[in-house]
Amino acid sequence: MSVLSKASADGGELVISVLGTFDFSCVQDFRTSYNTDKQYKKYTIDMAKVDHIDSSALGMLLNMKKTVGEATPITISNCKPNIKKIFVISRFDKKFDFS
Repeated sequence: MSVLSKASADGGELVISVLGTFDFSCVQDFRTSYNTDKQYKKYTIDMAKVDHIDSSALGMLLNMKKTVGEATPITISNCKPNIKKIFVISRFDKKFDFS
């Protein structure tokens, strides 16, 4: 498990990449990745290299939404079909944008 973050060149977007299993072991790293002094206009969670998520990952995403602001766009991108299915079943497709 690993969490990496990178700001866009213009500083308006933060891309957070999660690698491996997105579970409770990621809590501190995930929170640290977006909980900075800088407020971004948009956030993207890149799930391309995520193999598995559990309920704590869903909680982390909800906490992120609360922390950065309900109106701030968060896009979850590059989900594998099995991961996307979990988000749809959990109705996260109503709270987050997907690409």
